[in-house]
Amino acid sequence: MKTSVDAAFARNARILAFIMAGGKGERLYPLTHERAKPAVPFGGKYRLIDFALSNFVNSGVMSIYVLVQYMSQSLIEHLRLSWRLTGLTRDQFITVVPPQMRLGPSWYRGTADAVRQNLNLVRDHAPDVVAVFGADHVYRMDIRQMLRRHLEAGADLTVSAVRVPLRSATSLGVIETDPSGRITGFSEKPKRPKAAPGHPGQAFGSMGNYIFRPNILLEALEDSSWQDPELDFGHQVLPKLYPRVKAYAYDFSEHVLPGLEPGEDTAYWRDVGTLASYYQANLDLLGPSPKLNLDNERWRIHSGRYDGPAAKVLGGRLANAIIGDGCLIDGATLRNSILGRGVKVAPGAVIEDSLIMDFCRVGAKARVRRAVIDRFNEIAPGTEIGRDPAADASRYLVDPSGLVAIGRGRLKNLL
Repeated sequence: MKTSVDAAFARNARILAFIMAGGKGERLYPLTHERAKPAVPFGGKYRLIDFALSNFVNSGVMSIYVLVQYMSQSLIEHLRLSWRLTGLTRDQFITVVPPQMRLGPSWYRGTADAVRQNLNLVRDHAPDVVAVFGADHVYRMDIRQMLRRHLEAGADLTVSAVRVPLRSATSLGVIETDPSGRITGFSEKPKRPKAAPGHPGQAFGSMGNYIFRPNILLEALEDSSWQDPELDFGHQVLPKLYPRVKAYAYDFSEHVLPGLEPGEDTAYWRDVGTLASYYQANLDLLGPSPKLNLDNERWRIHSGRYDGPAAKVLGGRLANAIIGDGCLIDGATLRNSILGRGVKVAPGAVIEDSLIMDFCRVGAKARVRRAVIDRFNEIAPGTEIGRDPAADASRYLVDPSGLVAIGRGRLKNLL
């Protein structure tokens, strides 16, 4: 009987969401030279924040505050143009919240401090639960399933967790649990992560997504014993909180996304914190059986409207590519690559294993290989990128993985 009551409550619970969108994303430079990490383009038409927002909206959660800070104008403009959510009730909104400095003249100093500076929003909304999620991971999640697990466990706090190989867990916050899923330990980027119960060789990595009982969140962040003004959920709050409350991990591998095709990865989640991981996550969209298949009518990733024309191919050789709206391919070769909106590729150009973002121009007979090229760049005719490491390093940023990265260009802003 408890489970059915909780299931009904999970469908109708009053949920307030905070999306943490202030990250610098320093390891994604130069893509974050002029924008916050959640505003980085992805997959030819999206921004990273579109995944978190779509997960909430698809889950029926419509009360959303987006906490912004670093280089936020690009993100704010994207939200203004693409996420104009207004509903029939006052509880349907997506509202941008820059630092309000309610606790003194300071910016947000960590994820928990960002929420701490906005606890008045929790009190005013009076929710049944508060969800605090990151804005810069690539994944699809029905948040109601995590909420149901939270309610069935009678939890004060639930942390979503993804199973990762032990060798990879050293870059994440690692959750230790007992067999029931109750959290028994939490460490940020441990040198020797412990395996998850029943899964030798794998650890529970924190996805940076939390569901709180409101009173627990208020008590934790109003605790006067915090001495360090920099307050982060992973580094400070969770390690102090889990021994004192009923804290559980939600195993994301048990998640079932509506509309998945047979063989799809039910627990696809990527922390695209480096150029190499960001590049690979984009390429995961390609192929006849992509690791991340966004063609799911029951779980769309929503993004902004583009008022330009459809893509046009006048001729050339194309294989395993995503081509955005408004692109023009004229006698070029395109393989294993993704083009954003409005990209023009001239005759004889060859683009391989690359990401070319919105409104770039690739000149005749240019050759681009294993490159990430930000918006509004012009690649001159005959230019070669990704073929001579020494020449590339003298002109561009070359990632340790060998990727060539070019920051935002200066072509006229066409959007």
